[in-house]
Amino acid sequence: MTRQQPSWLAEREHGRFWLLRTLRDFVDSVANSSPARLALIVYVAVILIFTGLLSLPAASRDGQITPLYDAFFTAVSAVCVTGLTVVSTALHWTFLGQAVILLAIFIGGLGTLTLASLLALMVSKRLGVRGKLIAQSAMSNAGRLGEVGTLLRIVITTSVIIEVILALILFPRFLMLGESFPQAAWHGIFYAISSFNNAGFTPHTDGLVPYETDEWILIPLMVGGFLGSLGFPVVMVLLERGGRFKNWNLHTKLTVEVSLILLVVGTLVWGALEWSNPATIGGMTVWDKILHATFASVMTRSLGFNLVDMNNLEPTTMLFSDALMFAGGGSASTAGGIKVTTIAIVFLAIVAEARGDRDVKIHGRTIPEGAMRVAISVIVMGATFVAGAAGLLLALTGDSLDRVLFEVISAFATCGLSTGLSAELPPEGKYVLCALMFAGRVGTITLAAALALRERRQLFHYPEERPIIG
Repeated sequence: MTRQQPSWLAEREHGRFWLLRTLRDFVDSVANSSPARLALIVYVAVILIFTGLLSLPAASRDGQITPLYDAFFTAVSAVCVTGLTVVSTALHWTFLGQAVILLAIFIGGLGTLTLASLLALMVSKRLGVRGKLIAQSAMSNAGRLGEVGTLLRIVITTSVIIEVILALILFPRFLMLGESFPQAAWHGIFYAISSFNNAGFTPHTDGLVPYETDEWILIPLMVGGFLGSLGFPVVMVLLERGGRFKNWNLHTKLTVEVSLILLVVGTLVWGALEWSNPATIGGMTVWDKILHATFASVMTRSLGFNLVDMNNLEPTTMLFSDALMFAGGGSASTAGGIKVTTIAIVFLAIVAEARGDRDVKIHGRTIPEGAMRVAISVIVMGATFVAGAAGLLLALTGDSLDRVLFEVISAFATCGLSTGLSAELPPEGKYVLCALMFAGRVGTITLAAALALRERRQLFHYPEERPIIG
């Protein structure tokens, strides 16, 4: 005889299946109608989960519940791979707390649209056509529509492989510097994940300052951060098509070109501005100055580790750093900012207008007008966020404009470089930066992806009339 299931157990099973079915229907509905909205919902849910975990007494060294605004700020900073902190990562958080932060960095580094696509695949076992189009667009149309699930697996596998390689390079160096085996292994893993995901969190009390001339540590961090800033679509193309420039697609060409230009220009300008500054690199050897300038050029693009006190920078250097942070890295990458392809498209449009060309062309390809509209929208939206947040923080703190603007752009660009203002802010100021970090990580990417599929067919066309411009 078949043993009958108790009624309470049957009710529990029925309730569980009902909950899963409801969740699946909800994810299906949102994913098919608005994948961008699903991305927002997923990111908010992930942030709230990690806020709860960081609020646990076991996550802090004093065994007390971390104040909500500090736990929330840290969770947002980690999930949005920013690196701004209001409490010391090394001193305030236990191993559990640091592990939670590291997990948040890894998950957040995958990107909003990747997370949304993964959720849809896990819950409903499939992606709608619209969801596939959004995910494919986020990965620069790499692969065919039916291969999106495979591409998502490649994204995660690539991240893990690169981070493991970085950890294996960093681990022996920390071991040689006198750290115990478990400590060296943990620091190697932490820095590997933090650097590739352009997060900027550090498990050391003094950050990277004690290693300011150690090439074995600084160079892998720069390489990891630069690779992460290129974006998964670019890394996938480089892996599949090798180093032959002519075999790359246009997105890869523009991303690599502009990234290298910003790297070189950033190194030269930052180094020249700080060359004689005794408070930063003025007293160092020529090689150490070059190393610092190169490191700063990579860090300001979104990584966020620092070797010098940002408050000691020359005013001109701070303004130049603002510009580099606002530029950011590649699309669908772990970096923030308005993205290098956005800069490339707008610059090419300006050049075409100056030449009197009707089309915007580069590398034998024409940039569609829709892409230019999206680029302009991203820049205007980013500048609006920065201006609004800067005004709020100036009103809340009364601090100097250079410090406020630096902190605000660092938050929006998910960079993590700081003048120390974040820790000094009142709770409402911290919430302003949280909103800015969220907008910087989710807003521009989601807007670009949403607008890319929002072209409507119009049945009529109004007469054209050109207003006076300029």
